[in-house]
Amino acid sequence: MKESQFRTVELPCACANLRRAARALTLQYQTELRPLGLRSTQFSILQVLDRTKEILQGNLGRILALDSTTLTRTLKIMLREGWIAERRGTDRRERLIRLTEAGGKLLIVASERWQRAQERLRQELGEARWRDLFSITNEVTSLTTREGESS
Repeated sequence: MKESQFRTVELPCACANLRRAARALTLQYQTELRPLGLRSTQFSILQVLDRTKEILQGNLGRILALDSTTLTRTLKIMLREGWIAERRGTDRRERLIRLTEAGGKLLIVASERWQRAQERLRQELGEARWRDLFSITNEVTSLTTREGESS
């Protein structure tokens, strides 16, 4: 079987199809971000922090549908790199995460690369299918997660 045929094999499982698509898409975005030493998950965190300014770690995990172990490991790397900062909340168990100046600068540079990957996919899909992609993936996320539920 040729390599190109593997990508077209129809799988009978929604989970398998979405995960395969996510891995393939992640690879395209990470190819753009790799020269900056940034992974796609880290970029997504920077995007959320840019929009929220400061957020509880647990809420960040829920927004990104990331389990706490993966999120903690990723945040530790980002703290070490100086891209994010943290502080304790009113409850000592609470950790509030925010973007640092260095993280903001990295986000600006990374966004240009991210936009290239985004635009390639958008052109390939066409505008209607692009909107459908967002609609369907957001709906699947809403259907499969509950507000306030921890991972």
